Order: sequence, then structure tokens, then C-alpha cells
Amino acid sequence: MLIKFAWKSLLARKVTVVLTVLSVTISLLVMLAIQHIKQEAKTSFTKTISGVDLIIGARTGQLNLLMYSIFNVGNATNNISWKSYEELSQQKEVAWAIPISLGDSHKGFRVLGTTEAYFEHFKYANKRTISFNQGYSFSGTFEAVIGNHIAQKLNYKVGDTITLSHGISAKSFSEHKHNPFTVVGILAPTGTPIDQTVHVRLDGIEAIHKGWQSGVDLSQHTNHANHTKTQDLTPTSITAFMVGLNSKLSTFTFQRKVNAYKNEPMLAILPGIALSELWRMMGMVESILVIISWLVLFAALIGLCTIMLAAMRERRHEFSVLRGIGASRWFILSLIQLESLFIVAVSIAISITAVPIGFWAAQDVLISNYGLNISSIKFNFETISTIVLVIGATIITSIIPCISAYREKE
Repeated sequence: MLIKFAWKSLLARKVTVVLTVLSVTISLLVMLAIQHIKQEAKTSFTKTISGVDLIIGARTGQLNLLMYSIFNVGNATNNISWKSYEELSQQKEVAWAIPISLGDSHKGFRVLGTTEAYFEHFKYANKRTISFNQGYSFSGTFEAVIGNHIAQKLNYKVGDTITLSHGISAKSFSEHKHNPFTVVGILAPTGTPIDQTVHVRLDGIEAIHKGWQSGVDLSQHTNHANHTKTQDLTPTSITAFMVGLNSKLSTFTFQRKVNAYKNEPMLAILPGIALSELWRMMGMVESILVIISWLVLFAALIGLCTIMLAAMRERRHEFSVLRGIGASRWFILSLIQLESLFIVAVSIAISITAVPIGFWAAQDVLISNYGLNISSIKFNFETISTIVLVIGATIITSIIPCISAYREKE
């Protein structure tokens, strides 16, 4: 009986109720989205790189070096010479090294020039190796291996040809269209920036830039693919490189050696420490956003309380009729509380449904622009705690109109 009364009462005030539901829903959407992004971003960051002892590049901030070398965000301040790479990678402390060259793109996706060592030694998510869904690793100068997201987004398959663009913008007027690459491999999904990267050989990067100066093609559109075997395609410089050491005990010693390298200014960073610093920076922003989302929700609940109070005067006759047919004051108080809970329950249901749909719709944008692979929302302890707190806050907030109704004379 009580539930039926509450439902019909809400239907009688449907315009006001819909606006209230909308207000609370938006607040909950913001709160649940922030919580989910926080959890997924932390997971995404921590599983992006594993098993790499040091990342080495031109001297810059350690976060900048981490972002452009691992997350495909930002640009290098400078390159480092191939001679310096060879000298450092051949030190006795180094077990393996992975050179990377950045600066080109394909339809908005970053291109990474590297060697076969990348697929052999680079690991992610607790030392998981990179695997192939289709095809194999590159072996020829003009062969490419693409990430899983690129293959799905652009509908590529093994055997397709692609052209690279100079620069990293989504639309480029400087294309290496006379030197196409053949897709020979498609990687398995990793949930990391690898999924949004085109991988080519270093000599391929060098070949397509033969005759280029300052981003301009001065080669009169010569097809270099026909005579690359007679050319020296050894790179003159690379963007950065990753190293694995023979012993973890030598990590700090080798880091100091690189940072004090006399031939050119360089920086060696520990990925784990850089990731922790990045997460601390994001944690501060995240805390501010969480506080804002709670304030927005609090404002929405205050609005709910205000609407309920404003309705008290209009509902005096309704309450008088209920009291006249024998309803107690506790029945009326329960009715008001139940109405508030109905409104919030509908808002919670809409929010829980809308957040996964929203993330699914925005997945391509989040992956392409921010390197975040956001999965569907999961009901973990934090999410359930938030819902329980919202329900508790609703009950407390509804006490004010309940008191107003309780003081009404029969």
C-alpha cells in the first residue's frame, strides 16, 4: 500500500520529479565516471611497461621522457646520436637495448621505428610478452606491424599497404606516399599504447626520409624502395632507447653513468619511479575532481530536499485526507522517505546503465588521444560503497521535509 501511494504521488508531480531525477542522475554520472576513470587509469598506467630497467633519451624532464617514449604523448626535446646509443648499449652492464625513433604518424596514430629486439624484450602487465594475432614480425625495410586497435579501427589486414606521414598530426600534408609499407603483422590486444602504434624498422624510417630537409621532400619523389639495398640506412639519430641490465644492482650505477655522459646531454629514468610520480600528479587532480563530484551530488540532494519542502504546502490537503482515513504520522513520514528513495534509485539505475554506454561510445577517443583503454564499469567495493553512501545521504536529507510534515496539525 505504501509503495503504491508513493508511486502515484510521484506520477502526480511527474514534471518536477523528472527534473529532480535528471539533476541527481547527472551528479551520479560525474561521480561514477570519475571513480571508474581513476581505477582504470591506474591499472592502465601500471601495466603499460614491465621488465625495462631504464629509459634513456635526450635531457628533459623524466615525465616528458616517459610520456613520449611509452605513452605516445608529447614530443622529444631533442634526439640522441646513433653513436651514443651504440656506445652505451654495448656497455658490460647492458643485457639488451631497444632503440626507438618517433616523429611520424599514420592517420593520427604514432609510428615507432625500432628493431626486432622490441618484440623480443619489451614486456607489459607483469612481464607479458608482445604476441601476434596475425602475421609475424617485420624483416624487410618497408614492412610494418600494427597494433590491434589500428587494425580494428581502420579495418586493416595482413598484406595491406599503408603510407606514413611526416609529423604526428591526424591530417598531414607531408606524406611519404612514394614509399608505402606492407602490413606483415597485427599484434594481439594489450590495453596499452602498443595497440595504437604502427611499428616499422629503423632503416625504414631512415629510407623514407632520404632527401627530406626540415619536413620538406626535396628528393623529387624518387622511389627509394628500388635501391635501398645499395644505400647506407644506418640511422644518424634516434629518439630514445630502453635497456635491460644484467643485474638490478647496477641500475643506479648505470643511471649515473648515463646522466654524466660527456658526449651529449642525456637522461636515464627508472620507469617505475616515473610512473609513481605521474600517478601522484594525477592523484592530486583526481582528489579535486572527487571532491567536486561530491559537492555536485550534495547540491543535487539539497535541491531534492528543497523540492520536497516546497511540495509540503501543496500536499497539505493530501496529507489531511490520509490522516482522515486513519493514516498515522509515521505512515506519512515513511511515504516522504520512500518517494525520495524512489527518485534516487531511478537515478542510480540510469547512471549505472549510462556510464558503461558512455565509456563504450568514447573508447576510441580515449584510446587515440589519451592512451587510456577504459573497460566497462565493474561493481567493486568502491562503487558499491558510493551507492550506499548516496542512499544514506538521501535518507538524511529527506529528514528535513519529514520533520515539516510531522509538525503539521491534524
